[in-house]
Amino acid sequence: MIEDMFHIKSETDFQQKCLETFRYQYQNIEVYRKFCDYLKINTNEIDEVEKIPFLPIETFKNHLVLDKVFDFAQTDKPVNFFQSSGTTQIQTRSKHFIADFSLYEESIYKSFEQFIGKPEDFIFIGLLPNYSENPHSSLIYMVDFLMKKSGKPENGYFLYNHKELLELLNKLNDKKVILFGVSFALLDFLDFLHSNAQTLKFSNALTIIETGGMKGRKEEMTKDELLKIFKKGFGTERIFSEYSMTELLSQAYSLGENIYETPNWMRVLIRNAEDPFSYLEDGRNGAINIIDLANRHSCSFIATQDLGRIINNPEILRNAQNDKNDFEVPRFARNDDNDLFLELENARNDKEKFGFEDESVKMLREPQHDKTPIQNKRFQVLGRIDHSDIRGCSLLVS
Repeated sequence: MIEDMFHIKSETDFQQKCLETFRYQYQNIEVYRKFCDYLKINTNEIDEVEKIPFLPIETFKNHLVLDKVFDFAQTDKPVNFFQSSGTTQIQTRSKHFIADFSLYEESIYKSFEQFIGKPEDFIFIGLLPNYSENPHSSLIYMVDFLMKKSGKPENGYFLYNHKELLELLNKLNDKKVILFGVSFALLDFLDFLHSNAQTLKFSNALTIIETGGMKGRKEEMTKDELLKIFKKGFGTERIFSEYSMTELLSQAYSLGENIYETPNWMRVLIRNAEDPFSYLEDGRNGAINIIDLANRHSCSFIATQDLGRIINNPEILRNAQNDKNDFEVPRFARNDDNDLFLELENARNDKEKFGFEDESVKMLREPQHDKTPIQNKRFQVLGRIDHSDIRGCSLLVS
C-alpha cells in the first residue's frame, strides 16, 4: 500500500520503499523516465538508494512532472497544483501538480506531530504576507490544514496589521501558540515592536516557526544571526524552522540551531556540486539531494539548488556550533547506555512542558524489532546555488 511510506520503521523498510518507488516512477513519470534514459541508466542495476538518479529541480519549471495515471489532459479531473511565488514578474515559476492531496495532508500531520506535537493542542497564527498573495501556495495549504485540525477560534492570518497581532498574542499569553512566519515579516513585526516601544507579554509557550524567505525585502544575514534576533525579540528559546519547497510534499523541522531533521519517509543526501553522481561524507559542504516518498505521483528524488551538510556526527555538531562555549551535544546524539534513564526522564519533562517528545527518545521506550534502525541524518542548510523559492533557505552561508 502507498500509505506504508508513513510507517517506515527501519533502514530496510526505507531502502525497499525507495527502490519500489523508483521503479514505479520510472514506469509512470514520463519526464523522469526520459531523464533516466538520457543518462543511460539500466534500471536493473539500481539496487541501492545512492544509485537512484535525482531529477534536477528546475524540471518543475518547464515540464509536467506527473504520474500518467493522473494525467489531467487525459481525464476530466480538475487541475490541481502548487506554484512557487517567484521574485520577479518574468521569472518562470515551478509548478507541482498534485494528484492526491491526502498524501500531502498525512505528511503534514505526521511530521508536525513527530517534531512539534499534535496540531489539536495549538493555536495557529500565520504571518505570511507574500505567500498569502499566492493562491497556489503549498505553505498556505499546509498552515490552513493545521488550522483546520486545530479547530481553535483564535486561528488566523495577519498581513501587515501588526497592532492587532500584538494585541492577540498578549491576550493568548497563557496558551500554546504557534506563530508561522516568513523571515522578513517576523523581522517587520519586531521592528514594529521596537519603534512603538512595545513588548510581548508571552511566556515560553509561544513557538515561532520561521519558514525562511527574505525576497529582497531585508538585508541578507546568516541563519545564526537571524535566530539570535528572533530569540531576543520574541523572548523565547522556542525559535523553530521549517524546510520545504513547492516541489515537495514533506517537511523537515529544526528545533533550534539551524539543525534540521526529517521524518522517516524523507531524507537528505549531500552530493558533490562538481560531480552530481557522487556523494560527500558527513560534515562536507555540498548540494542537497532530497528523497521525499510522499511525492509518489510526481518525483521522489530531487536534486535541489540548495547547499548544506550532514552533521549527524557529534563532533561535527560541536564544530557546527563552535561559537557557543557551553554547547552540549543534544541528548539524541549520545550513545552512552548509562544515560538511558536520564534521557527518558528528560523526554517525559519535554512532553509535559511543551507537548512534544523527541522521536529518537521515544524509540528508546519502544521495543525495536528490526536490527537495522532508520539512518535519517540531521543536516544544516547553508545557502543556495540559485534563487529558487525554497522555504527555510533564504540566508547566506555562515
